[in-house]
Amino acid sequence: MKALVWFTDNLRVADHPLLSMACRDSERVEAVYCFDPKSLEEDVLQQPKMGPYRAKFLMETLADLQEQLHNLHIPFHILVGPAKQVLTRFIRQRNDTHLYVQKVWHSEETRQVQSVLSPLDSSVTVLRAYDQFLIDPDQLPYALDRLPKVFTPFRKDIERQVMVREPLAVPEKRPLDHFVHTGYVDPQFTSIDKTLRSKATDKRTAFPFKGGETQALKRLHDYFWGTDAVATYKETRNGMIGSNYSTKFSAWLANGSISPKTIYAALKQYESECIANQSTYWVFFELLWRDFFKYIGLKHQNKIFAHGGILNKTFAQGRDPEVFNKWITGQTPDQFVNAHMIELAKTGWMSNRGRQNVASYWAKTLGQDWRSGAAYFESALIDYDVDANWGNWMYTSGVGNDPRDRVFNTSRQADMYDPDGAFRQLWLTDQ
Repeated sequence: MKALVWFTDNLRVADHPLLSMACRDSERVEAVYCFDPKSLEEDVLQQPKMGPYRAKFLMETLADLQEQLHNLHIPFHILVGPAKQVLTRFIRQRNDTHLYVQKVWHSEETRQVQSVLSPLDSSVTVLRAYDQFLIDPDQLPYALDRLPKVFTPFRKDIERQVMVREPLAVPEKRPLDHFVHTGYVDPQFTSIDKTLRSKATDKRTAFPFKGGETQALKRLHDYFWGTDAVATYKETRNGMIGSNYSTKFSAWLANGSISPKTIYAALKQYESECIANQSTYWVFFELLWRDFFKYIGLKHQNKIFAHGGILNKTFAQGRDPEVFNKWITGQTPDQFVNAHMIELAKTGWMSNRGRQNVASYWAKTLGQDWRSGAAYFESALIDYDVDANWGNWMYTSGVGNDPRDRVFNTSRQADMYDPDGAFRQLWLTDQ
C-alpha cells in the first residue's frame, strides 16, 4: 500500500487521525499541500480572501510541518494552484493506492475536495476523518438535528455525558529506505513564501508569535507552566494589551497546528500538577464554545453565510462603501472601535472583547450588512476559522445563537475595559 495524506487545515503531526491511519496501514507514506495564489487576490470588497498576516503565519506553519514530516521520513510536496488542477494532475502521475483527506462540510471546501476526488478511478481508495473537534461527532449525545440552539445546554450535556478522547501520539519514524526524496516544492511557492515572510511585525501587537506546531506547543507550555498565566485566565481574558491576557491558541487551532485535544490533555495535566480553578475550567469552556460553533456549521452548513443567518431573520442590509472604508481604517466617530480596527489592520489580531464591540457597532449601530464585516474578518484575521468567525458574527449581529440579541454600548465598554485609555492611546497615536 502507498498512501498520500492531503493536508489542509490540519497542519501538524501530533493527534492527526489521517496521518496516524496512513502510517499504521501503509508501507509508504507521503504528504501533500496545495496553495492557491488566488487566495491572495482582492475580491469585490478589495480585500484578499487571505490577508498578509494569516498568509505569513501559514508560510511559517508549512515550513515547520515540512521539518516535522522530514523527521518522520515522510516526503512533503507543496503544489501551487487550484487543487482541482494541480493535485488531480499530481495524483495521476503517481501510483498511490490510498488518499487520506479531512472531512469538510461547507460548500467551498466540499467543492474543492470533490473536484479532486471525482476524477479518481477505483484504483485509489479514499479515506476520510473529522479532524477539528474536541468532542468528535460520533460522541455527541444526540443526533445533529437535535443540537441545542444555544450554548449552555450543549455545554451541560457534554460535561455530563461525554469524555474527551486522548490525543493521538506522533507516528513513529518511517523506515529510512522509504525516504527516497524529501518531496517536491513548486518554485513559485518558494518565491511567495519569501515575500510573505519578509513582512515585519508591528512591535505593539498582542500576537507576536510565529506559525507552526513547534511554536504552538511552545506557547502551550509557556502559558501553562512557564508563566502560570492559565491560572488567572478568567480574570485577564477581557484584556487588550500584551500577549498573556488570553491563551492566543486560536491561530494555531485555526490552521490545525495544534488540536483541541492536545490543549485539553495539557490542561488536565496542569490541573493535576499545579491548580484547578475557574480560570483553568474557562479554557475548557472556550474550547467547548469552539466546538459548538463547529457543530452549528456542520448542522446548518451554508445557512451560516445567509443574510438572515440560521434564524432566517430580517436584519440591516446596509452596504455603503464609504461607511465600510471608514470602519476598516478606524475613522468612525467611535474611538474605541477605531483603536481595535487599526490594531486589526496593522497586526491581523484583535481581542475577543474588541471583536464583539466592533461587530455590534458595524451591524447594529451603523446598520450595515453583517456579512460584509464577517468577510473582512475572514481576510484580516490571523486566526480566521470559518465556523468560529461566521458563528460569532451571527451571534453578535442577532441572527445566530444569542437569545438576548444584545447591542454593545461601546462607550460603556470602553469605560469598563479601557478605563485609563491605554489601549486607545496605543493604537490611535502614530508610532
